[in-house]
Amino acid sequence: MKPKEQTQKSIQTIINVASIAAILFLIVYIFILKNDRIVYVDSGKIMNEYKGAIQAKKAYEAKTKSWQANIDTLTLDFQNGMRKYEKDMAGMSAKEKELSKQLLNSKQKQLNDYQRAIQENARQEDGKLYQGIVTEINAFLLKYGKDHNYKMILIANQSGTIAYAREGLDVTAEVLKELNK
Repeated sequence: MKPKEQTQKSIQTIINVASIAAILFLIVYIFILKNDRIVYVDSGKIMNEYKGAIQAKKAYEAKTKSWQANIDTLTLDFQNGMRKYEKDMAGMSAKEKELSKQLLNSKQKQLNDYQRAIQENARQEDGKLYQGIVTEINAFLLKYGKDHNYKMILIANQSGTIAYAREGLDVTAEVLKELNK
């Protein structure tokens, strides 16, 4: 073999070895060092066991109890008014009966208006509560995913959006532990 051919062959061998080394490095980086994984969390567990969600639900329940107490008071006031009207009706003049009916109708309207307002307020409060918790959890999951170098975090819910996942891909417990800190 001529020296020129031998040099070209050596250069080609070096290029081949370098190419193989680069490919091996990329494979090792992609599958081992980079550790891009896809994991999932169970949204039901997160919403039921996240301390922030539990506290928000308790605060909401306290508000609904207060609203219900107000409704109960207005209902009792209306019922007492009805009983008094029925009891006293026989001894009332026509004008007194008319005024009593107007008062009762006013109390009933007040009760109905308050119930509608409370229902709407409850829907809005529930929506704000849920959206606030979801926003908080999503922000946490974004940071958590970046910190753990996950390629993707999927959300599993009660409707079974994940049919199968290999053991070890459910990171719900770890997420709850960090989220509740």
